[in-house]
Amino acid sequence: MKRVLITGANSYIGVSFEKYAKEHYPEKLSIDTINMIDGSWREKDFFGYDVVYHVAGIAHADVGNVDEAAKKKYYAINTDLAIETARKAKMDGVKQFVFMSSAIIYGDSAPYGKSKKITKDTKPKPANFYGDSKWQADKKVRALASDGLDGKREFIVTVLRPPMIYGKGSKGNYPTLAKVAKVLPIFPDVQNERSMLYIGNLCEFLSQVMIRSEGGVFWPQNSTYSNTSHMVRYIGRLHGHRVVLSKFMGICVGIGCHVPGKIGGVVNKAFGNLTYDKSMSNYDFMYQKYSLKESLVETEG
Repeated sequence: MKRVLITGANSYIGVSFEKYAKEHYPEKLSIDTINMIDGSWREKDFFGYDVVYHVAGIAHADVGNVDEAAKKKYYAINTDLAIETARKAKMDGVKQFVFMSSAIIYGDSAPYGKSKKITKDTKPKPANFYGDSKWQADKKVRALASDGLDGKREFIVTVLRPPMIYGKGSKGNYPTLAKVAKVLPIFPDVQNERSMLYIGNLCEFLSQVMIRSEGGVFWPQNSTYSNTSHMVRYIGRLHGHRVVLSKFMGICVGIGCHVPGKIGGVVNKAFGNLTYDKSMSNYDFMYQKYSLKESLVETEG
């Protein structure tokens, strides 16, 4: 059995993974969690744990309204804390360190009407301090990986760069979209594509890389891309609410995306494009247990 220490208490991903592992892999994964808010975690001995799974961090910010002090806090938590935790894990004899990076390291999504497909050859290019704080940690924790004298990896570093994560109880853009789907009678009919990752698929992925001691960089995503309009219509249907998709409103979206300032920003955020090439998310194990529609049923149920 692998002993796993989650560094970061009460996070959506950490809590979801602990629950999932206990339900699906009780004989293979044993989970403990430690709070990282104060400095007391530094006194805990990580010896005896096979895996440290680092989830502590600050999520999305309104990057246009953040002062320098707040930016420094992002780097202190998203970058410095992650590196310090990885170093401690290595010094204490932990075999694997799992780090949650993000698709945000590749910059913003493409605006409506333009495509952005990330491949394994795409170079990270953060668009703001939040993305850069994740990218700096991504690079530096990977640099700590080392091989043993027998050729086997002595300290395995596993970095995940997931797209938008959603599921029951999640925060961020998905709940906003779901609220819209429950009340609006009409919604723009647009053709966009997004890579997304359902929390159940993420938890299965995490279980597999820990059980199998897989190291390197990974880009887990759902098996199919998402379309904003189709998602809204289907979520509405799950709640007994009919949403009509309008081509005319789709034309309005095409106009609105060019409006300077907040309006254009909101339109492009909702209807922009950002996908991972599907081939980069296929591995030697199966983790995409839930289809997009199945994940929406689970999320809205």
